[in-house]
Amino acid sequence: MSTIAAVEARNLSKRYRLGAAAHRGETFREFLVRTMHQSWDTLRHGMGGRNDARDPSAFWALRDISFDVQEGDVVGIIGPNGAGKTTLLKILSRITDPTEGQVKVRGRLSSLLEVGTGFHPELTGRENVYLNGAILGMRKAEIDAKFDEIVAFAEIDRFLDTPVKRYSSGMYVRLAFAVAAHLDPDILVVDEVLAVGDIAFQKKCLGKMSEVSLGGRTVLFVSHNMAAVENLCRRGMVLLQGNLAFSGSAKEAIDYYLHSVTGQGPTDQSHIIDLTTAAGRPAKCRTLLRRLELFTARDGPLNCPLPIGAPLKAYIHFRLEKPSANVEASLAFDSLLGQTILTAHSVFEPEHTWGEVAGEQTFVCEIPSLTLFPGEYKVRVALATGDSEGYADIVEDAARLTIIHSDYYGTGKAPWKGLGTFVLRHHWRLM
Repeated sequence: MSTIAAVEARNLSKRYRLGAAAHRGETFREFLVRTMHQSWDTLRHGMGGRNDARDPSAFWALRDISFDVQEGDVVGIIGPNGAGKTTLLKILSRITDPTEGQVKVRGRLSSLLEVGTGFHPELTGRENVYLNGAILGMRKAEIDAKFDEIVAFAEIDRFLDTPVKRYSSGMYVRLAFAVAAHLDPDILVVDEVLAVGDIAFQKKCLGKMSEVSLGGRTVLFVSHNMAAVENLCRRGMVLLQGNLAFSGSAKEAIDYYLHSVTGQGPTDQSHIIDLTTAAGRPAKCRTLLRRLELFTARDGPLNCPLPIGAPLKAYIHFRLEKPSANVEASLAFDSLLGQTILTAHSVFEPEHTWGEVAGEQTFVCEIPSLTLFPGEYKVRVALATGDSEGYADIVEDAARLTIIHSDYYGTGKAPWKGLGTFVLRHHWRLM
């Protein structure tokens, strides 16, 4: 017996034209000439515009993607920044049209792609709940039945009658997710926007998505958190440079993705990393972080694997255009699955004496003994300022750090796999 897919995508492609905004100042005559040229090119080369080799402004965010998502499937969509993940979700959510191909969605789809998607800034939180429900085709009585549950989940009851344009990004996301997840969608589409919320709320959202999936509904989930994808999703798709590179089980997809990016990180680079051009910086961030320098014992440059328990010193160079108070930095070590193992944060420094700072500055972080378990880790660098909510700048994958075995305990026995994620000094005695 064949089953009908909740989502069918066939030969999806999406093309953008780089520098399209440059046409804004053209005259009406120039507009007519350009339009006639484009129409002639379309007649000659077809709607697909396959003659892109002659058109340097053409950029294909997606190329010829086909897949099915069965009803009740929980699918994780993973890939590096710029792979086309958000573009794909926008097409599925009917926010943008594909350049080529078609998609069929069966059922009521609710999406959470960007902070503010689907909300009217002048309306209150209460009014936006009803507006979103109406957009989904729900009757007022249906929304009324879910309203208290939505407000309780979002934890914004005090601000319910405040226009959402005055909400913080965290409040916005809490309400947006609560609406998207509680208004009984057949298909729930969630992008990395959950990263805006705090850790407790992220866990709450993941729990709700799991609940939605157990109820037989379909979930499409984009995330860079491989652990969340592995725990929540049954299937996985990997997008690379706009192409569907792999589709299979969630674990197989994660393994494929991690192997595809192994060696692409800055593992073999100099101990001096340029952060101004580093990948993994969210589009909303200002480029304040300039350079990361890593050193080990006796201030030697870190250009080789680090034994368990070796010291690590990091210089984080940044630049502020204007004076700012409450400037803090952090250095985090994440597993390749996206789990944060350790974060060193300047806010925990007992001799915290810096006040307002501006211009070229450098934070120095010294870790006397880095006791991570052997393996490869992603180094994440972040900077917070008093005039920003959350991080003003963050680079998710600034460097790769490899930890190797050592006689950390001085017993001639190196810690072995399966004992945990880090080591620490401890003593035993038999009484």
